[in-house]
Amino acid sequence: MKKLLIVESPAKIKTIKKFLGNEFQIMSTMGHVKDLPKKRLGVTINGTVDIEYEVLEGKDKTLADICKAASTSDAIYLAPDPDREGEIIAWNVNEDLVKVIKKGAKIHRIAFNEITQTAIEEAIENPSEIDQKKVGAQQARRVLDRWVGYEVSPILWRKIAPGLSAGRVQSVALRQICEREQEIRNFKPEEYWTVDGTFKHNKEEFVAQLSHIGTKKADISDQKTADAIVSDLKKESYIIDSVEDKTRKKNAPPPFMTSTLQQAAYNTLGFSVKKTMQVAQKLYEGMPLGDESSPVALITYMRTDSLRLSDTALKQARSYIEGNFTKNYLPSKANVFAKKGKGNTQDAHEAIRPIDVSLAPEKIKRFLPADAAKLYDLIWKRFIAGQMTSAEYAQRQVTLTGGKYIFKVTGSTLIFDGFLKVYTADDDEKEQKINLPKDLKAKDPVNLNKIDPKQHFTQPPARFTEASLVKALEKEGIGRPSTYAAILNTIRERSYTTLDERKRFVPTELGMTIVRMLVENLPHIMNVKFTAHMEEDLDKIANGEMERDELLKNFYSTFKEDVKKFGGDKKAKKEAIATGLKCPECGKEKLAIRFGKSGEFLGCMGYPECSFTSNFERDEAGQIKLVEPKKVELLDEKCPQCGKPLREIQGKFGPFKACSGYPECKYIHREKANFDCPQCGGEVVQKVWRGGKFWGCDNYPKCKFAVFDTIIDKPCPKCKWPFLTEKSTKEATEILCANKECGYKKEA
Repeated sequence: MKKLLIVESPAKIKTIKKFLGNEFQIMSTMGHVKDLPKKRLGVTINGTVDIEYEVLEGKDKTLADICKAASTSDAIYLAPDPDREGEIIAWNVNEDLVKVIKKGAKIHRIAFNEITQTAIEEAIENPSEIDQKKVGAQQARRVLDRWVGYEVSPILWRKIAPGLSAGRVQSVALRQICEREQEIRNFKPEEYWTVDGTFKHNKEEFVAQLSHIGTKKADISDQKTADAIVSDLKKESYIIDSVEDKTRKKNAPPPFMTSTLQQAAYNTLGFSVKKTMQVAQKLYEGMPLGDESSPVALITYMRTDSLRLSDTALKQARSYIEGNFTKNYLPSKANVFAKKGKGNTQDAHEAIRPIDVSLAPEKIKRFLPADAAKLYDLIWKRFIAGQMTSAEYAQRQVTLTGGKYIFKVTGSTLIFDGFLKVYTADDDEKEQKINLPKDLKAKDPVNLNKIDPKQHFTQPPARFTEASLVKALEKEGIGRPSTYAAILNTIRERSYTTLDERKRFVPTELGMTIVRMLVENLPHIMNVKFTAHMEEDLDKIANGEMERDELLKNFYSTFKEDVKKFGGDKKAKKEAIATGLKCPECGKEKLAIRFGKSGEFLGCMGYPECSFTSNFERDEAGQIKLVEPKKVELLDEKCPQCGKPLREIQGKFGPFKACSGYPECKYIHREKANFDCPQCGGEVVQKVWRGGKFWGCDNYPKCKFAVFDTIIDKPCPKCKWPFLTEKSTKEATEILCANKECGYKKEA
């Protein structure tokens, strides 16, 4: 009996092959194979919501090969990832398979949370069908995103600048960043003072802070008040009013789900959200532990918002703790965790955990790339720590009085480390190491040896990092585990934000302008609560509690009216933001922020009578300052056309070299490939666009040859095409032949 198993990622094939042997042929879709059309909306409402799909560019051969193998198979198992994206991949592939399979052959949908022999064999023995409710939920999300992107983006092109885009969830996330920046700009620091006293008891000293004056909290707003209090304090005698001792417990942390793994990896390892998910994908799919031909899957599925753990996992953890630690580290029963916050938990998957706890990080570290070893270490330790006993602290609070003045200090000593023996990486409560004398007793006199008044100022809220933005999105119920990486990736790649020196998001003027316009004109899609409610409705579709078309029609009825009003006057001028700065050239008109092909700039509102323009920046308070243009630095290289020196220019997409004789000479230096254009024989040069760099024929537009992937300067070993390309996806990195007729590919 011939069997075919179809997975999403080619990296899984080796891992699964060793479990199933030769009875199964295993093939990969290499991600999605179909999507909505590239050049048209692809969604129509004719009583029902009809969705049009087309095969993605470069996937024709992949799909054809799968169909060819399926046509001779007796049983086909669709095994893309066990989430909504995986379900739509299975559904799209199934559309083509049903047309080619032989009579009597059956198509099954299987899913597994971990790539182990037991999990895969169990899935094959208990096949199911494609979950149409999950498919409906994914389609609803995709259509919502298509409507917003397809219908709003052209309005932004017309009103602000060409090439801009809007996204249903990304724009709401950008709003969070912009509103935080506005809070920072509007923030007015307030002065306050604290007073520390150094007290001596017998021969030991300790520090306590002024807490209350009489019955009121010590609220000191200026130096004059602080000085008066310090003067008063020197006149008083002090005693210990009370000493309170208690034990405080700190509970073990839950295992990771997607969002908490992303936050912990960012905070402790410095990994971006995108990097975390790429490395986790490899750990899930399998990595060789000494034997290249036999990769081992190391963690469970990494896109989950569940904290649930299987009985098998709990038994593994408890057995490991019992065998490697003393009995006081093992609780009497397994720790169980529940998710807090907004949004439904999709409990189809477990939390993220190691598949085999006996593969301790130190055992396999030497076999793994450094980043994979670090992330596995984090996941393994968090899982084990989560099933250990609480840490315990002896906590002592001492209150001292002198007249109407009350000082307090709390000391904390770790008396049993519990789970901290294994995991302390993201310990948010940095325990203060305050050592207090052991022989302190109530009514004992103490001497005030030193008074230390300190001036402080309130601080503005912090800008978002990737980790804190994920935390905020999760708290508000925006997005889902499978979307966080894509949301952040889009925000980072667009020119709507930059990163400051501490890798925190700073919105650009363009980002702020887009958010303001969208909030004013499309209040529904920019509303945080509305977006969170939409996520809940998508979950309802997946759970069979709501129909796909019901959600889509309700959304579109309001959305189309908002878009119609927003589109408004098609002859309206481009958006310009007036500032309070007077034009230094004409002295009459004010300057305005405008948006051009090379980014944002200041321009005189008296244009075209006054053509003054300038670069600008904002200071910490948000005030605009003009920036003097940099002096042109000439290079040692000569222009090959006119002989004048080349100069380096900072363009919209980065620096480039051009002739200093511009505009008389318009030469621009371009990097050339070591091969001629395979289509017309012209030169292949490096070009730039909003999406980054690519290689294209210099005879454009007559010749439209272009390569958007990384070029490897080696001929194809199969067809002798002059170069290969390297393409990276979330699943894997592959070396491919750029000749579509060849089909050569291998893993990088």
